[in-house]
Amino acid sequence: MDKENIETLKQQVLSGACITPEEARSLSDTPEKETLYAAADRIRAHFMGGAIDTCSIMNAQSGRCSEDCQWCSQSRRFKTGVPEYGLVSEDEAVTIALANSRQGVARFSLVTSGRALKPRQVQEASKIYRAIGKQSPIRLCASMGLLRTPELQTLKAAGVERYHCNIETAASYFPALCTTHSFAEKVRTISEAKAVGMKVCSGGIFGMGETMAQRIEMAFSLRDMEIDSIPINILTPVDGTPLQGCAPLSDEEILVSIALFRFINPTAHLRLAGGRSLIIHLQEKALNAGISAVMVGDYLTTLGANIEQDKDMFRRLGRGEMR
Repeated sequence: MDKENIETLKQQVLSGACITPEEARSLSDTPEKETLYAAADRIRAHFMGGAIDTCSIMNAQSGRCSEDCQWCSQSRRFKTGVPEYGLVSEDEAVTIALANSRQGVARFSLVTSGRALKPRQVQEASKIYRAIGKQSPIRLCASMGLLRTPELQTLKAAGVERYHCNIETAASYFPALCTTHSFAEKVRTISEAKAVGMKVCSGGIFGMGETMAQRIEMAFSLRDMEIDSIPINILTPVDGTPLQGCAPLSDEEILVSIALFRFINPTAHLRLAGGRSLIIHLQEKALNAGISAVMVGDYLTTLGANIEQDKDMFRRLGRGEMR
């Protein structure tokens, strides 16, 4: 695809129309990569503005997961040496949430390992969320597995406004990476979270052996579900997991994938999330190729990014306002 056709598709998206999977595949093959990135960034600026939407997470229950997700260090099926502990205390969670709030981070999420948090644990987590809500304006999110409607309603009543449930990859590729639960179960959790009045954060991981066509498939699945926050993670191969030997993606493949996600999901936050430490050299280009949101601080079982360094980067790129 040449520059003129990229411009045509950009104007099509800016006018509110959608591109097709065939058009997305043509964009992925363009030799005009810089034109593609610039077009994606123009779409980002038009629909999402210049401010950076920030969030942080806390690994609130670690390890001992029953599932066999091949990318995950927290599965009890793999020997990764990840710390193992149950649901964190209220004092610890509140302390971390308030520290993030003081630094201007907009959102905070408890993230728990396991297929789904038990109803009793959801009640305990809700107590933590209420305590945070009484002491801080930080907006609350949760990532607690394949919950069903009653537990999602409990979290919503405690002040959680957004539920996180990654689809991880394309539906066509998911069975090759996980056999203990299905893509359809993830879609069900997303649907039930939306039904109780929550917004949804759902994205996936680049670099797990999927093709560009499968990344495009994932992007269209997210568009069809009207997801408003899409975390983009870059696989961090963890020793002991089946994906420990995955070769890293090229910088170009990462940037093209981000740009395509922006063309396909123009009004969603594209959130640079896990694996940022692997692409430190690429972050500024990613922020100029369609990214509108960033996960800051520490991640689940890998080191995150220093918040003050992130603020400096945002300011340097003229994206200094955090929200």
